[in-house]
Amino acid sequence: MFEFKGIGQFQRQRFRLRVGVALLVTLLGLGVLGWRFWFLQVERHEGLAARADRNRLAIVPLPPRRGDILDRNGEVLARNYRTYTLEVVPAHAGDIDELLQKLSPVVYISPVEQRRFLRRVQESGRYARIPLRTSLNDTEAAWFAVNGWQFPGVNLHARWVREYPHGEVAGHVLGYIGRIDDKDVEWLEETDQLANYRGSDVIGKKGVEKTWESSLHGQTGFEEVEVTATGRPVRTLRRVDPEPGKDLMLSIDLGLQQMAERLFAGRRGALVAIEPETGEVLAFVSQPSFDPNLFVDGIDVENWKQLRDSPDHPLLNRPLYGTYPIGSTYKPFVALAALELGKRRATDRFYDPGFFEFAGQRFRNAGSAAYGSIDLNRALAVSSDTYFYALGPDIGVDALHDFMQPFGFGQLTGIDLDGERRGILPSTDWKRGYYREREQQRWYTGETISVMVGQGYNAFTLLQLAHATSVLANDGVVMKPHLVRAVREAGQDIEKDVLTEPTNIIPLQQANLDAVKQAMVAVTQTGTARRAFAGTPYSVAGKTGTAQVFSLRGGQYRASQIDERLRDHALFMAFAPAEKPKIALALIVENAGWGASIAAPLARQVFDYWLASPEQGGHAASAALIERAGAASDVEAVRVPGARAAAAAAADTPGEETL
Repeated sequence: MFEFKGIGQFQRQRFRLRVGVALLVTLLGLGVLGWRFWFLQVERHEGLAARADRNRLAIVPLPPRRGDILDRNGEVLARNYRTYTLEVVPAHAGDIDELLQKLSPVVYISPVEQRRFLRRVQESGRYARIPLRTSLNDTEAAWFAVNGWQFPGVNLHARWVREYPHGEVAGHVLGYIGRIDDKDVEWLEETDQLANYRGSDVIGKKGVEKTWESSLHGQTGFEEVEVTATGRPVRTLRRVDPEPGKDLMLSIDLGLQQMAERLFAGRRGALVAIEPETGEVLAFVSQPSFDPNLFVDGIDVENWKQLRDSPDHPLLNRPLYGTYPIGSTYKPFVALAALELGKRRATDRFYDPGFFEFAGQRFRNAGSAAYGSIDLNRALAVSSDTYFYALGPDIGVDALHDFMQPFGFGQLTGIDLDGERRGILPSTDWKRGYYREREQQRWYTGETISVMVGQGYNAFTLLQLAHATSVLANDGVVMKPHLVRAVREAGQDIEKDVLTEPTNIIPLQQANLDAVKQAMVAVTQTGTARRAFAGTPYSVAGKTGTAQVFSLRGGQYRASQIDERLRDHALFMAFAPAEKPKIALALIVENAGWGASIAAPLARQVFDYWLASPEQGGHAASAALIERAGAASDVEAVRVPGARAAAAAAADTPGEETL
């Protein structure tokens, strides 16, 4: 085969060695290659096949439809509608500015949307899906579906959009949804729900939308899609449909809510109405309110500044978060404490000379009004401060604290809204913990005297006052206030009631309860609220109140000479019918003046609406009463005559509410 003539023996051996080595290397290489083929095709087949499938297949999450929110009669308060959205993946889109220039002539993108999109591009990852334009109409969506190939990285998606059809009505109850941020991600990770939010952009931020998020959101589905190397979908291989969120039926009555909000037109204040027997909240008003629709796709800078910088604080949930001295509306509970603790009998006579003197200091009735010999019924009817001042040294602040605590004063009610404040129910222990200086920690009897008439350190939310009024109306049976009365699976008529049992039963003597309730009825028949409730076809047990915003330190109170935001708050608490209460409420009109002339007439219209018989119109036919509410909201606060003491809230007179 080879001719080695003329070649020495050494060269021949060297050549054969080289051929042998080359052959050996070739065989070794082929062996390694064969082993590698076997390793990949046999040993690693399962793992590599799965990886290949992952490159070939894309798992597309399918966000669920968010559950609707309805009022107690089935009226829609929050719903969803289907719309189209353009979403951009920056990593696939190339130059963003060039993309916007090319796309804008065909699909209009407003300057606000462009600024919002560019901000989100900076805040999000390169592979995040960032909304560019929401709510495309059918023509725009159809055009892009045909021409979308010209815009790599831009995709057309159908999505659910939240809508609040009644705008600002019950805004603080419903709350709003917003884009998922880092805090939301942390919460989802802590609660092991992050996987269920793949593909979801929004989450409940405030109100019922937040506290009932787990029920409203639903269960995310997915599609297994075969894609090309460039990521374009080819076909759907498997689909698991998302499970829509549950619908919530609130205890709120939309008509009552609208009517009550109309009462506060142009004013700041709050109102909470509760059904005593169940704890269901019938109306929850915080005015001024806000439109939750502004937050659905991210609020723009201009609207956010208006809400944030408004001196009226429309984003403040007043019944839940605002704390106030509640003035004379505290007196029915103080009266009940005096009876239950054996410090006073309902029939005991007490002489009111117009002031109460203690340790050389006089605590006066408003305008130095003197009521003479009075009993508990008369003292509540005319709101004699002197009568209640005198109870201070007898009862003591700690005993009063312990009695008031079960009614919910200074406690969290547990309502299904976030952000509730506890407020302050003062006691000697509270003061020691609140102040650092030893001298400030000392409790003085004079401070107890002010606390007895709802002033001093008292600071309660309006929700607490409404809840306590409901407990009083319910003879001491404590029902947890709540806004959601039933939960319904989407597409089904079967509702699951959110039933609540009494959380506590306060042991109270019925005779004492009856005495206080009769005195509260006298308030609306012969006392400070008699004008507001003249001619009602039902009986009302209530109490007017006016609360100081700041101390005059011995000066005279003249509303016209004081800054509007430093004027007194007008309050009213009541339940009706007095014999078998169907509704209990508390309301406050900030800086409005007298509770008797401002707050009580508003409560009268709420009761008229809710308690009117069907043949009289009923709360199902609300137009006339809502019109009356609008007229009532135009009444201006009256000027306040007379002087008042520096140390405390003064008393109510039969004609006008005073402190």
